[in-house]
Amino acid sequence: MTRIIAGRWGGRRLAVPPRGTRPTTDRVREAVFSRLDHQDHLRGARVLDLFAGSGALGLEALSRGAASATLVEADAKAVSVLRGNVRDLGAAGSATVVKERVRPFLSRPGEPYDVILLDPPYDIVREDLAAVLEGVEARLADGGVVVLEWASRAGDPPWPEGLEGVRSKAYGETAIHYAERLEAVREGGSVEA
Repeated sequence: MTRIIAGRWGGRRLAVPPRGTRPTTDRVREAVFSRLDHQDHLRGARVLDLFAGSGALGLEALSRGAASATLVEADAKAVSVLRGNVRDLGAAGSATVVKERVRPFLSRPGEPYDVILLDPPYDIVREDLAAVLEGVEARLADGGVVVLEWASRAGDPPWPEGLEGVRSKAYGETAIHYAERLEAVREGGSVEA
């Protein structure tokens, strides 16, 4: 079991899939959401939680004031647990569960998101993560932020040209990486520093 740390559902427990996922520790979630709260990224935000597992990241965002969360997970057992967590919190009006692989989900046009949270398997191939991050860039709203949880031994993420890594911090085996959209000149296609 894991729990929502703060906000309207603070202290509520979440079920975790029996296997195949790696829940983000309370310590790491507290650090991530303290930073997002401090920078006022959550209030009224549209959140995308990729590789959602139990939904702990997206549901924490909703608990702290996000307007909506789309939770994308491919594993059927994890999706069942995720749907149960959404139901048990009474979050069905603001949380949308999508049973699909991340890359196909990102390949379709759709709404932009203010906060995109990614917690892929630590053994994801670097090239696969790079492809996911390309799709993330296309779905990030202006002024939005990307938060990637990845193995600390894996080094810097393969951010695409339009995203700039702005901070990284290791917590043992886990590293949290933050990125923001680079301001681009739309007509010329060049990127301003």
